[in-house]
Amino acid sequence: MKIKTDFLIIGSGVAGLSFALKVAEFGSVALVTKKDVEDSNTQRAQGGIASVFGDMDSFDLHIQDTLASGDGLCSVEVVEMVVKNGPSRIRELIDLGVRFNISGNNSDDNASCDLDLGREGGHSEKRIVHAQDMTGREVENVLVDHARNHKNITLYENHIAIDLITCSTRMKRGLITTTHEDFCCGAYVLDRESGQVITFSASITLLATGGAGKVYLYTSNPDVATGDGIAMGYRAGATVANLEFVQFHPTCLFHPDAKNFLISEAVRGEGAVLIDSAGRPFMEKYDPLKDLACRDVVARAIDTELKQSGSDSVFLDISHKDSGFVKERFPNLYRKCLTFGIDMSSEPIPVVPAAHYMCGGVVTDMFGRTDIKRLYAVGETACTGLHGANRLASNSLSEALVYADKAAKQALHEIKTKDFTSTPEPPQWDETGTIHSDECIMVSHNWDEIRRFMWNYVGIVRSNKRLDRARRRIENIQKEILAYYWDFKVAPDLIELRNIATVAELIIKCAMHRKESRGLHYTLQYPEKDDQRWLKDTVLRRPLVG
Repeated sequence: MKIKTDFLIIGSGVAGLSFALKVAEFGSVALVTKKDVEDSNTQRAQGGIASVFGDMDSFDLHIQDTLASGDGLCSVEVVEMVVKNGPSRIRELIDLGVRFNISGNNSDDNASCDLDLGREGGHSEKRIVHAQDMTGREVENVLVDHARNHKNITLYENHIAIDLITCSTRMKRGLITTTHEDFCCGAYVLDRESGQVITFSASITLLATGGAGKVYLYTSNPDVATGDGIAMGYRAGATVANLEFVQFHPTCLFHPDAKNFLISEAVRGEGAVLIDSAGRPFMEKYDPLKDLACRDVVARAIDTELKQSGSDSVFLDISHKDSGFVKERFPNLYRKCLTFGIDMSSEPIPVVPAAHYMCGGVVTDMFGRTDIKRLYAVGETACTGLHGANRLASNSLSEALVYADKAAKQALHEIKTKDFTSTPEPPQWDETGTIHSDECIMVSHNWDEIRRFMWNYVGIVRSNKRLDRARRRIENIQKEILAYYWDFKVAPDLIELRNIATVAELIIKCAMHRKESRGLHYTLQYPEKDDQRWLKDTVLRRPLVG
C-alpha cells in the first residue's frame, strides 16, 4: 500500500502538531504516531514553558541562564533566537485556546498575558508559564483538537515508522544503502492493527518522535519514547551529536506501584527541600543554589547520597508550605501522590533520579533542516545547539514551539521554490523470505538487558570500565537483532528494540569519546572539564555506501 502526501510528520507531541498546523494551509499532511495522538512526552510536561514575561526578567537573563546550564556547548546564536521568539509562540498558543494560569486570580482571560510565572532550578527569575501542573497536557489537548478538525491533516494513529526512505534506498539484507547526495522522500510505516507495511511518499518529512528515555531502566518518559527518530535519522545517514548528554531528572516518585511518574521541577521552585532519610537537607553540600541548582548537579547529589547511605530514595519536602497553596498549585501531583498513600501537603515525597531528556539528537540548522535534503527534525529528536551539555528546565517546550515555526516556514519556502516533480517513486517494502516469529523471547530478553546495563554502566556516573562493558554487550546484542530483523516479519516490539539498541550504541560511543566531565556527562577517570580539548560537540555519522 502507498500513500502520497506533501508533508509527512512522524510524531505527535507539541513539535509535530505545531508544524502540522502551520503547513496544513498549504498542502496535505500525514501525521503518523505509534499509539494515540495524545500519547507523547508533551502530555507529561508538568512544569511549563520558559519564556520572558516578568517585569524583573529580560532576554539577556534568560540567555545567560541557558548558556550557564549548557556548560559551554550551547550555540549562542541559537539560544538568542529561541529565547527572543518564545513570547510570540506563547501568544500563539493563547490565541489557539490554551489556558495558562493568570497572575493573582483564576480568571479565564489569557488575553492580557498577565501570566502567573513560576521559577525552576537554574533560572534567575520567575519565567515559567504554566497551566497548573499539567501544562503539557493543556497544550497538547488544544493542538490535537485543532489537528483533528483540520481538513488537510490526516492522523495515522497506531502506526509505527520503521525507516526513512531516500532517493537511493535499496533494500538489502541488513542495510539500507544511502549516499551523500541523498534526499528524503518518505518512510516505511507499520500499521499496528493490520500488520501491513505502508510506503509513505512525501515531499517533506519531519522527525518529531521525542526522546529515548526507554533506553534506560528507570525513566520519567512514556513507553513510546524509544528514540525512533534519532535511530531512523542515523540509519538514513543524518549526522547525530552530543548523545552522551542524557538528562536524569532528579525527582521521580519512588513507589513500587508508580510507573514513570515525575515530580515536577516546579515543586522545588516553590520552596520544596530535598532531605535524606533522617530529615536532613543535603543540597547545600553540593551547590550554593541548594535545591534550585541545575538538574545535573541535583541528580548527581542524590545519586551520591543514595550510594553513601544505601537508602532506596531521598525525600522531597514541601509540607512546610500552606496546605491550601500546595493543593491549588499542584492539583494533579497532589491527587496522584494520594493514590499511592502520600499526602504531599503534610509529608515528604520519596524520590529518585530517572532518565528524562536527551540533549543530543539529529543535528539541525536554525531552520530545523538536517543534512539530508527534505528531512527536518524538531523537538527532543533534534540537536539544535540550544541545550549544550545540559538543558535548562522548561526550555524544551520553548525550543519545540520556536523550531516548529522556523521549520514550517522554511519547508513551505522550499516546497514552493524547488522542483519536486522529479522525486523518484520509492520502492515498496520487501519482506520476501520472512516468516512470523515464534521466538519473541529474543526481543523481550534483549530489551530488558539493554535497559539494565545502560542504567548500571552508562547512567548518572560513568567510568571507562563501565562504558567498555556496555560497549561489548551492545555489540553482541546488535548482531542478534540484525540476524533476527531480516529473517522475520516486523512487529512493533522488534522495531522499538532495534531503535533502542541503535540509540544505546550511539550514547555509549559518544560517552567513550568525551574524555572529560561536562554538564550531564560525568566520568570518574576525567572528573574535570577540559575546555582546551573538549569544548566541542561530539559528532557521529554512519559510514555511507555509494
